[in-house]
Amino acid sequence: QVQLVESGGGLVQAGDSLRLSCVLSGRTFRSFAMGWFRQAPGKEREFVAATSASGDITYYLYSVKGRFTISRDNAKSTVYLQMNGLKPDDTAVYYCAAKTPDGSGTYYVTAPSYDYWGQGTQVIVSS
Repeated sequence: QVQLVESGGGLVQAGDSLRLSCVLSGRTFRSFAMGWFRQAPGKEREFVAATSASGDITYYLYSVKGRFTISRDNAKSTVYLQMNGLKPDDTAVYYCAAKTPDGSGTYYVTAPSYDYWGQGTQVIVSS
């Protein structure tokens, strides 16, 4: 049974930084492509960032590119989302997601592509 647990959210001011963490348990982490999504109040869940299982390939939502960085530590079974230069528009619940290993070596940007989800961590950015 795969479980994902996020942490690291909080209330910050515009321009501040946060690092979100997501720990995967139940299976071998290094085989999973991983992603981060977010959902703001009254809005659809949207893709934020993704990494391939190897970590060699990453992809970002255009509005966060250059400010956010996705990375993974396979030894710790953890994927991170480093968020710098936070803006009020970044306010949302952030979710990590894991894709069942398929050997493709790629990343995924759509929510239905992922099989496992964390419970979410709240990020609030005040102006």
